[in-house]
Amino acid sequence: MNSRERFFAFLEGRQTDHLVLMPITMMFAAEHAGVRYGDYARDHRVLVKAQLNIAEKFGFDYVSCISDPAREAADCGAAIQYFDDQPPAIDEASALLMDKTALARLQVPDPLGGGRMHDRVQAAALFKERAGRDKVIEGWVEGPCAEGADLRGINNLMLDFFDDPAFVRDLFEFVIEMELRFARDQLDAGADLIGVGDAAASLVGPQLYEEFVWPFEKKLVEGLHGMGARVRLHICGNTWPLLEGMGRLGCEIVDLDYPSPMGEGRQKMGPGQALLGNLNPVAILRNGAAEQVTHSVAECHRQAGERFIVGAGCEVPRGTPPGNILALRDYARSHAPRLSP
Repeated sequence: MNSRERFFAFLEGRQTDHLVLMPITMMFAAEHAGVRYGDYARDHRVLVKAQLNIAEKFGFDYVSCISDPAREAADCGAAIQYFDDQPPAIDEASALLMDKTALARLQVPDPLGGGRMHDRVQAAALFKERAGRDKVIEGWVEGPCAEGADLRGINNLMLDFFDDPAFVRDLFEFVIEMELRFARDQLDAGADLIGVGDAAASLVGPQLYEEFVWPFEKKLVEGLHGMGARVRLHICGNTWPLLEGMGRLGCEIVDLDYPSPMGEGRQKMGPGQALLGNLNPVAILRNGAAEQVTHSVAECHRQAGERFIVGAGCEVPRGTPPGNILALRDYARSHAPRLSP
């Protein structure tokens, strides 16, 4: 059973030979490929080579186009800071929508227009060419709250929820239109799975999440499903108050970051939701011993039950000992889901 067969069998509730292994690796992948992260984030050929290297070395079941959250904002015209060996960063002091009236003039960029979105589409196509028969290919888009914050500025957006809710909804409508177009081109290029990163959503409480964020996340997930995509939701940070709503989105996979207890996620989302995570990526995965990693992932597995995918709570940090990632791999390979009769 190769990685693709294992992944799709798991999603469909069929027996697999062992657990699926899907940790997020970006800076860790660049480090092990011996490339600068600035090159990894800006050149799809560098990213693809590094991802294939890390998947082969550590037995991952997938490869991912993810590198940073600034691609869509860059193509919209936002000010982006680039670094030689760090991820690109959005210049919030010069946020593209500092003036809210600019939203009415903002056009959805063409994901095939030669910008940073196009580079990600090219990564999906190159993955398809080089690993499409064996590995699952993950594309990536930003969620409504995260991309809204990228365009408006995180602090401004948090105030807008109270001061101008109509603007927030207009902004999120723009984001969903853009992300569905971006996802479509990644799927056409070869992606099997679309990750949705909505990190800023963890900064709002359950009331704002249900009123503003959840309806647009749901619209995005339904649009992705309408294209035939499988969906992986990743919200960094403490999502404990949002777990029930996250489970109602209908994503194939929900990542849980380490502040959100895996057992609570299972209780809130029900037995059928595939959960991924949620080892502390710094205290356990980077700074701990391999034995701690094994113990921690076993506890995650116990709390999550059989609808469980092995991974960390968030990105595997640069500087993580290879032996700790091998401990994740060995745990995944030595455990198979037990299907109910």
